[in-house]
Amino acid sequence: MIHGYHVILPMYGFWLPNDPRGSWSDFVRRWEIARFGRPLKMLERKELNELTEEEMRDRAAAKAALSYPLVSVTGEQALTIAHGFRAQAQKNNYTIWACAILPEHTHMVLARHVYHVERMVNQLKGASTSEMMRVGNHPLKSHANPGERPPRMWSAHEWKVFLDNEDSIREAIAYVERNPENEGKPKQTWSFVSPFAGINTAGWTTYH
Repeated sequence: MIHGYHVILPMYGFWLPNDPRGSWSDFVRRWEIARFGRPLKMLERKELNELTEEEMRDRAAAKAALSYPLVSVTGEQALTIAHGFRAQAQKNNYTIWACAILPEHTHMVLARHVYHVERMVNQLKGASTSEMMRVGNHPLKSHANPGERPPRMWSAHEWKVFLDNEDSIREAIAYVERNPENEGKPKQTWSFVSPFAGINTAGWTTYH
């Protein structure tokens, strides 16, 4: 039984089609297999400093082909995103066990809900975008045509891992909580994040 999800929401341009670093979706799936204690597999993802000159040229060409600049949010913009997340979580009674908003992607651990996880993610992304539009700090606002909305700041798709036991949920929460510091950023604490209360004896996640 699925009790929660670890989702990764990339910003526009964070992972490119045919990226020489490897398949991001495949990497996430394999990383989680290793991370949560299931049978280990070889991780084929490369870091940027491991790419050959030819691979770096290919990646630069892919970047140049993007319609808009890669999105990397500032600390102020991250706060705006968080306000949007909070409003949507309160509106739909989402339980968020962990959240890390980083410049080029966001990690979340969500409890299972009556909505499918894809709908939850789309609503959270939409709420954050609407809040940035309201505040006026959308990262691609200078690329909007007069009278139109700016281009999409989030990638079209998210990556998700289904969490079916307490250990996997706690591992995902710990990973997300460490993520900012691992990238040299301050630890993040958000008011919309609820502590994980465990899975009750009936086998259902305890919601807040």
